[in-house]
Amino acid sequence: MDHTIISESPEKTHELGRVLGGLLSAGDVICLNGDLGAGKTRFAQGVAMGLGIRENVTSPTFTLINEYSGRLPFYHMDVYRLGGPGDMADLGYEEYFYGPGVTLMEWAGLVEELLPRERLDIYIVADDGENQRKIQLLPRGERYEKLAWEMSNF
Repeated sequence: MDHTIISESPEKTHELGRVLGGLLSAGDVICLNGDLGAGKTRFAQGVAMGLGIRENVTSPTFTLINEYSGRLPFYHMDVYRLGGPGDMADLGYEEYFYGPGVTLMEWAGLVEELLPRERLDIYIVADDGENQRKIQLLPRGERYEKLAWEMSNF
């Protein structure tokens, strides 16, 4: 089933993230992919809001991982600057993926071979116009199929 959503604005992209954040459970892994400026961080900020996080959420491009406290711990990763999948071991990524919180990873395609088999892959692509984005949800596993269905019907 195709789970594609068109966002007309950064605010709608943020709102879609907020809706997803409200649906997430401990152990969920969200993998964001898209070019620079596509809206990955804006989406992640919405997810954080949906998890009840009130602090300012910024891209962890240089810190690699930012941790936030909300109704669940939120682990926001950005692996853009890693040299490859081998560098992930130094981060203790498995503790995040299989821990008590929600993991959201920007540039996840760069370390695809290390990602959990079950996850929600999200591709954000600039579409017609300056602000329009095509957001494609690719669920991997029954739990994520349900999340994608709920998001597609938002």
